[in-house]
Amino acid sequence: MDVVVRELDGPSELTAAARLYRSVFGYTQPEYGVSPRLLAALRENSGSVIGALDPAGTMIGFCFGFSAVDRGELYHYSQAAVVDAAAQGLGIGRRLKQAQAQTARGTGARTMRWTFDPYALRNAHFNLNVLGATGIRFLPDYYGGGTDRVLVSWDLWHARKPGVPAGTLESPATDRAAQRSGLERHFATGARWTGVTHDADRVTCTFENDES
Repeated sequence: MDVVVRELDGPSELTAAARLYRSVFGYTQPEYGVSPRLLAALRENSGSVIGALDPAGTMIGFCFGFSAVDRGELYHYSQAAVVDAAAQGLGIGRRLKQAQAQTARGTGARTMRWTFDPYALRNAHFNLNVLGATGIRFLPDYYGGGTDRVLVSWDLWHARKPGVPAGTLESPATDRAAQRSGLERHFATGARWTGVTHDADRVTCTFENDES
C-alpha cells in the first residue's frame, strides 16, 4: 500500500484525525475525544500532528504530541498513536513514530516519551524491542482504576546502549496481578525495563541499570 505519512493541515484533515482517534479506541463519550482545534494549536506551537493517508486520501493512522520539560530536560511527549484496524500490521505505526521523532528533533528535543499498557504485550514488544525505547517509570492507575501504565523514554539521536543486567520478571502471560507486582518491585529499585518476550503461557521482562 502506497501510504503517505506527513504533518496534517487544514480543518478537514484534523477532523478526520479526531474521528479516527475515537473510532480506534471505541470512545463514545465526548469528553474522551480530541479537539481538532487543539490539534491545530499543537501543530503551530512545537507539537506534532501527523497522519498516514492511503492512496485515496483516507486517514488510516494518526499520532499527536507536544513539547514538555522534566527537571530541565526538554522532551517530546507522544500522547497517542492510532492505526485503523484494517491497516494494522503494515508498519504504519513505526512510520508514524519515525515521523513524529523527526518533528521532535526539530524542536530541540533529545528524547520522546509516552505511556503504554504494560499488559498489552504486543505494544510492549513494539516499544521496547522494535523501537528500542526504555521503560523508566511504573504509573499505577494512571487514568483511574485499572489503567496501569509504563512511561518510556526513547533516545531520538542514538541507539539504546546496553546497561547492567538487573534481573528478569517471569510470570504467567494472563496473570496481571503477578505482572503488576513484579513491575512495581523492579521499578522501585531504579531498574529500567528494556525487553520482553512472551508466548501463549509465559511472559519474561528484562531489566537493566545504567552503567555506573
